[in-house]
Amino acid sequence: MNDEIELIIEEAKDSMQKSILHLEAELLKVRAGRATPNMLDGIFVDYYGANTPLSNVANISTPDARTLVVQPWEKAMLDPISRAIIASNIGLNPQNDGVIIRLNVPPLTEERRVGLVKQSKNETENAKVGIRTARRDANEEVKKLQKNGLPEDIAKDAEAKIQKLTDNFSIKADELLAKKEKEIMTI
Repeated sequence: MNDEIELIIEEAKDSMQKSILHLEAELLKVRAGRATPNMLDGIFVDYYGANTPLSNVANISTPDARTLVVQPWEKAMLDPISRAIIASNIGLNPQNDGVIIRLNVPPLTEERRVGLVKQSKNETENAKVGIRTARRDANEEVKKLQKNGLPEDIAKDAEAKIQKLTDNFSIKADELLAKKEKEIMTI
């Protein structure tokens, strides 16, 4: 097939893959009742005037399924880390004992579980929008090539390949959602 078409399909595939990777990262942040260090991703601490990711100023561990322990590299960072966790609005209350910060993860209520499933569905829909956008962009590129002399049958084959890619990545997004939904709803 035409090298330009192969390039267009490869770019669409890369773009769709990025949507799936972003979805995986966002779903990791959705709390499913168990404590994971990923819950604190996206929290930034004021580290001597610079906004720094929490994972760069402290060690985050999970001694059990309901507890997160944040151990700063410097004791002076205990208060800024506590303030950053409170300000992040993730629903966890830091307990500072002067050496480490403990975060107890409360068990999820049924109402909260339903809300988390809804949030996961929104993230999945956002990923699917990204996938469909990549499909549209690729199809527009193929149409431009067709206007510039690409045979119609080759253009139709390319559009079929692009649609197949779209379907495969959409199925992958749905599978990720189903897995996360099961994880959230399991008590």
